[in-house]
Amino acid sequence: MKSFLPIVVGTLLVASIAIPVSHRSVSGSSKPTLETLKQLEAEFMKAAAEKGSEGYMSYYAEDSVEIPNGALLIPGRAEIAKGMGFLDDKNNRLTWNPVGGDISSSGDLGYTYGTYEFRSNDKQGKPHVEYGKYTSIWKLQSNGRWKVVLDMGNASPSPKS
Repeated sequence: MKSFLPIVVGTLLVASIAIPVSHRSVSGSSKPTLETLKQLEAEFMKAAAEKGSEGYMSYYAEDSVEIPNGALLIPGRAEIAKGMGFLDDKNNRLTWNPVGGDISSSGDLGYTYGTYEFRSNDKQGKPHVEYGKYTSIWKLQSNGRWKVVLDMGNASPSPKS
């Protein structure tokens, strides 16, 4: 029986190396880059467009913080979600474009910044557009997914034509 033990241990070692490990999605790639975060931003925007506030909030960490323009800090995903219902109105459309960012040398923290545009209808039903800029800080979670831990934005004048 003792001579059988080395064979079992050897087989287990070979199997653990040979069996393919599931690949992480962009949300948790092994060598994150700025392109990783830009891809996440695109997925984030698509989720918001398709699923409204639920899709938008799925990219926030539980302990995230929102720093809204001209208002108090909003701590925690649950509290932030309370103010995001406007994304469920199909007349409203929030789009954004990451312009730049970076990832820490440890590969577990990064940020993006860019511009956004919010299209809606005013009280008279006329189209209205708001412009702004944003910064999002992303953190790699213990489950291998990137989540927004801090998000802030503020208004900008209309871009020049």
